[in-house]
Amino acid sequence: MRQYELVDRVKAYNPHTDEALLNRAYVYAMRAHGSQKRASGAPYISHPLEVAAILTELKLDDATIVAALLHDTIEDTETTREEIDRLFGHDIGQLVDGLTKIQKLDLVSKKAAQAENLRKLLLAIADDVRVLLIKLADRLHNMRTLHFVPEGKRARISEETLEIYAPLAGRMGMQDLREELESLAFQHLMPDAYAAIRHRLDELGPKSGPLIERIENELTQKLAASGIKAQVKGRLKRAYSIWKKMERKSVSFEQLSDLFGFRVIVDSVADCYAALGIVHTTWSSVPGRFKDYISTPKQNDYHSLHTTVVGPGRQRVELQIRTREMDRLAEYGIAAHALYKDEATGQPSDGKVRESNAYAWLRRTVETLAEGENAEEFLEHTKLELFHDQVFCFTPKGRLIALPRNATPIDFAYAVHTDVGDTAVGAKVNGALVPLVSTLRNGDEVEIVRAEGQTPPSAWEAIVVTGKARAAIRRATRAAVRNQYSGLGQQIVERAFERIEKPYSEERLKIALPRLARTSIEDVFAAVGRGEMYSGDVVKAVYPDYREEQAAGAGANLAEGGWFGMKQGQGLVFKVPGAGDGAQENQSAIPIRGIGGDLPVQFAPNGGAVPGDRIVGILTPGTGITIYPIQSPALTAFDDQPERWLDVRWDIDEAHPQRFPAQLHVTVINEPGVLAQVATVIGESDGNIDAISITGKTADFREMIIDIEVWDLRHLSAIISQLKAKPVIHAVTRVNG
Repeated sequence: MRQYELVDRVKAYNPHTDEALLNRAYVYAMRAHGSQKRASGAPYISHPLEVAAILTELKLDDATIVAALLHDTIEDTETTREEIDRLFGHDIGQLVDGLTKIQKLDLVSKKAAQAENLRKLLLAIADDVRVLLIKLADRLHNMRTLHFVPEGKRARISEETLEIYAPLAGRMGMQDLREELESLAFQHLMPDAYAAIRHRLDELGPKSGPLIERIENELTQKLAASGIKAQVKGRLKRAYSIWKKMERKSVSFEQLSDLFGFRVIVDSVADCYAALGIVHTTWSSVPGRFKDYISTPKQNDYHSLHTTVVGPGRQRVELQIRTREMDRLAEYGIAAHALYKDEATGQPSDGKVRESNAYAWLRRTVETLAEGENAEEFLEHTKLELFHDQVFCFTPKGRLIALPRNATPIDFAYAVHTDVGDTAVGAKVNGALVPLVSTLRNGDEVEIVRAEGQTPPSAWEAIVVTGKARAAIRRATRAAVRNQYSGLGQQIVERAFERIEKPYSEERLKIALPRLARTSIEDVFAAVGRGEMYSGDVVKAVYPDYREEQAAGAGANLAEGGWFGMKQGQGLVFKVPGAGDGAQENQSAIPIRGIGGDLPVQFAPNGGAVPGDRIVGILTPGTGITIYPIQSPALTAFDDQPERWLDVRWDIDEAHPQRFPAQLHVTVINEPGVLAQVATVIGESDGNIDAISITGKTADFREMIIDIEVWDLRHLSAIISQLKAKPVIHAVTRVNG
């Protein structure tokens, strides 16, 4: 763009433009910027000139074009506001000063007072909306040339564009500008995704051109045959809108069926509805995809009819039907309302704009700013309607947190800090306790209730909507599981050294790490806890000369976990130290509290185990410890694997009682109401039924397997006694799988 070309573009829509003013502004800006260069190496003046050229497409007044030429002078040169006022007038000086204030904002900085910065931005643009129009044009040209900027800055600028300026353009009704800003930001923020979608669209190019032309022609002819003069314009959708739909619907590119969008431009509102009727009677409409933004316009003054049909060639297409005036409003947004020149004389007027919904929103925002005591109160009251694709919430101290739509307090917690998310156990929204899975709304004040030592449940990963939260939950879950295995492995290893009466120390184990092919002691513990390595291997690595002693005359081998295998006839019998014949409990055994503790524990799948049972621990690779009652016949499957047997004991926390799983086999008389009687007995006895299945049927009897949860063995025995007392119950036995 050259100086004379800019003047010609302004004269094309405003024959009465002040050429001298435009030329004077160009010369002043060129001298002010002097030898300054852009990142591309081009003279700096090329940037304000291109910004002004973008604004000529919106047909804006002389003052706006001049302010665009001068918009960086106060910020980047020795120019002052007073000098701009003296040379070009107060109106232009005020525009340039407003832009200078915006330049100083860092809208995505985590260190900045984000609410206050956004408040300043809205104040600047609300004072004169032309400030926003210049800023958007400035940002658009910067994004078009972003590839010249150092790579480290591109992500920050693109993020700011996608989170602030693109939604702001949309809120002002400037949809085309918003789409281009989104597309350019997407290209730099997610280059791989952009390149993949762009490649697919390029592949469609040879096919889509003729198809778009065919649909345009058929639509035009159909409407003309009914006496409706229409202009039909079709195009492939932009890469960013396609990616958003893929993300929102969790579908692949191949699964998208509506890649084409068409605008049908007619002369009147009546023609809009008539055209819609013709379209719907010619092609099948897609249910749920019709929206009437003519009778109910969007808040940014957008008017149009939207529908999706299965059109020519069975191709699904989206249609937007609107008048020429509606199309102008959709393209220029709030700029289309500008009365920057007097309609009678064509001369510049006072720079005011006709009241529109978008500008009315801006005015309401300013009024709220004036009433509110601080930026946080302002944002809370207005609920930030500006950001349709985001919600903005606050910490109790007023910090602004931006989140995607449908975000939860869990997302909020992780947005504040990873440690806050990891330790979250509850949330208060606007002072009221709410579930962590609740959906947040604009303006909510969120307080996260924390508990030290808390680990985020892995199920949260399916609930949250932010990538940061998902990644953090995944990391925390893996770390918690590793810590559980590591803690279990450490106990097993330490007890293994105790049994052989050899000294154990981390220093000795550290020296033995190369023999175990591990890089850290924690790796060794975790491997033992997962069952990938046995404690005997660790003992031999630390004491290579150690050999297990054979018990004289008994033929006993010392096995894992304090178990002794004694050959007796043809079988191998196991005996638990401290678990039989009334012997006292072995305090060196691994303490078991239940599921969800510090160790990876599960109970026998058939029958479970309850406090009061004498129990056995079996080290299960990849799972941790599986707890069995000593009488469980399932233990015979591990007779030939003594290294997997662990010496375990109950360690019940009286202050925090837990229920434990058990299983009952109940035979009942076959008559109506028996199941209700069984459930009543268990419920009245404070038992909790997990599942019931019918395993056998005869004419007279039914056999049931009931999974229940009880406090301990005494509680289980009491429930069994109560069931046996019922006349309709023939037999009750505990299952020991």
